[in-house]
Amino acid sequence: MACITKRRDRWVIDFYDQNGKRRWKTMKKGETKKDAKEELRDIEEQVAKRTYLPDNKIPLFSKVAEDWLEYKKLKLRITTWEVLKGHVKNHFHDFNDIKINWITTVRIEKFITKKQEQDMNINTLRKILVTLGQILSYAVRHKYIDHNPLRDAERPRSQGNKLDCQETTRVLSPEQIKDLLNNAKIVIKERAKKDGPKKRESLLNKVKERKYRTLFTLAIFSGARQGELLGLKWSDIDWDNSQIHVQRTFNNGRFFPTKTKNSNRRIDLGPTIMTKLKKWKLACPPNHLDLVFPNGTGNPIDHHNLVRRYFEPVLKAAKLPKIRFHDLRHTYASLLIEQGENIKYIQSQLGHSSPTVTLNVYAHLMKPTNQEAACRLENTVLG
Repeated sequence: MACITKRRDRWVIDFYDQNGKRRWKTMKKGETKKDAKEELRDIEEQVAKRTYLPDNKIPLFSKVAEDWLEYKKLKLRITTWEVLKGHVKNHFHDFNDIKINWITTVRIEKFITKKQEQDMNINTLRKILVTLGQILSYAVRHKYIDHNPLRDAERPRSQGNKLDCQETTRVLSPEQIKDLLNNAKIVIKERAKKDGPKKRESLLNKVKERKYRTLFTLAIFSGARQGELLGLKWSDIDWDNSQIHVQRTFNNGRFFPTKTKNSNRRIDLGPTIMTKLKKWKLACPPNHLDLVFPNGTGNPIDHHNLVRRYFEPVLKAAKLPKIRFHDLRHTYASLLIEQGENIKYIQSQLGHSSPTVTLNVYAHLMKPTNQEAACRLENTVLG
């Protein structure tokens, strides 16, 4: 049975832990018997939940985060794991030297406030908090703490300022798309001259020009992710049904299966795009991986080179805003929404897990008014 006694002007708690081992905890000098009773209640709760650990056995937050990263390494694709590693390395300095059981809801809310005062993008902050929540849940499973304090913390909300309202997705208009593709021919040809060898220079330049123009065109008219395009093989193209079958992705120098079951999908293409693919197939150099868009050695294109050497210079030449390559996917989605396609169809083409995900990402692109729908309703009922 637990008891509290006084020894050498300090209160000492005498108790048995969940494993039946007798333990003592000496209170700090100046603390009262009331403080000791409150501490004993906390200890008894932890013992009842079988989560009690002596102070010298409780790890620092940094150690728990390190162990969690190691645990997750074999369960995630390397690109996702690298993102989580970046969160741990760059954003949790306030917690690193604190024992895991001292990470309280109050500390977390102060952390959130500090990040907001530093003008961190709210979407970035929310992603960081997801990582923090997973680390704390890992600590709960390993009985370092008895609950996840993040669950009780007030989550960050948009304050309506310019930074919070800034859209994370930028899209091109049909006119801008035409400017992009028209300038691609000139810029890629010039770039190919710099990269290509002297011999057969003219032929190689034409091949490069057609390859990248076709790549940009397919990105816009398929909504496929960059890694999905770089991993696309000729065997993935269904010439009879005018579709491409997305079955893999190429990221960080490796092939991966698609991220989710829904990402493995068939994307419909129009006749003009299929014709461009047929022409490119005739011009495409054979390669051992059967890639639709191989580099000069027959291997996948490096995504950094694609952006730096070709995509960004084309944007600059066309006097277009600096967007990410991924924004071509957003452009595809926005065009389908603009022409009134069914949200379920858009979801299936993008490979989202549900229409809800699609709506969450692209709701801001939908028209706030739709008089045509109101008129159709009246005609159906009253006409």
